[in-house]
Amino acid sequence: MARSETGGLVSAVAVFVFFAITAGGKGFLSQTGTSDWINTSSQLGIVALPVGLLMIAGEFDLSVGAVVGATSIIVAMCHGYYSLSPWVGITIAIVVGAGIGLLNGVITVSTRLPSFVVTLAMMLMVDGASIGVANALTGASSISAIPTGSSRVIFASSWDSFDVSIIWWAALAVLGTYLLEKTQFGNWVSATGGSARAARLAGVPTSRVKIVLFVASSLGAVLVGIIETLSFSNGNVTLGADYVFTAIAAAVIGGVLLSGGYGSMLGTVFGSFTYGIASMGVFFLGWDADLTDLFVGLFLLLAVLANNLLRRMAVGRDAGVPS
Repeated sequence: MARSETGGLVSAVAVFVFFAITAGGKGFLSQTGTSDWINTSSQLGIVALPVGLLMIAGEFDLSVGAVVGATSIIVAMCHGYYSLSPWVGITIAIVVGAGIGLLNGVITVSTRLPSFVVTLAMMLMVDGASIGVANALTGASSISAIPTGSSRVIFASSWDSFDVSIIWWAALAVLGTYLLEKTQFGNWVSATGGSARAARLAGVPTSRVKIVLFVASSLGAVLVGIIETLSFSNGNVTLGADYVFTAIAAAVIGGVLLSGGYGSMLGTVFGSFTYGIASMGVFFLGWDADLTDLFVGLFLLLAVLANNLLRRMAVGRDAGVPS
């Protein structure tokens, strides 16, 4: 019960059971319905996994949504507007995304400003730059981009309505779990989030850890931007707007503490499932899509309360104090 992913598992099961009962006869349990919520979960999960790692290290990244949008319009402009190979746009997007993450990290660790403020400012700057450049070069902020060749296979293929993003998500979840639980870098991440000062005194390169994780967070957003742009055959600056807070919500629902130092990749997977199930369950019930936020907000609040309780239980157990 004291494991960080427990709350995420409970929330995912609870919301699935609710919609299986209420919307099961309306297509939610069909193959199409199942693929819809798994695809939605996977796209959010690709962003949420590195964001969750960054939060375990004690930092936030609000710029991921803007990076998704910037990636989308870069790929669409290069491929759809200028008729270049999709890989040209993908390469440029990766470089831009890594640069944004690097700036977020360097500014945060060098100025000691809260990452919430730094990445909020970066989000606004990237959004403005993306719209300004797209309108200046193409006269539009939404551009068609039909995938071709290897880029379509790698980023936009699907099997029986299950998207390739699921494979990317699973691979990142395994990699992230191994990194966090089996490597020295994973120990550094948890130590940095638990107490950066104590970690530095113990020889942990906390600044380097944070910068690497900021870059990883941006690259996760780049990957989702590429996948969604080529899957939907359209690039749009506003494509990533929903990821600004949903990635953080998925991590918190999955057991990542807002204060850092505690959490798991498996829990973040469950948190992403919770969002995907809720969003598609609301759709199959025919309710207003805004009610998805009601469910996510409710589970976010419950997750924070449960995480605090489970954390106290874990600390009490480790200290030999009855919980």
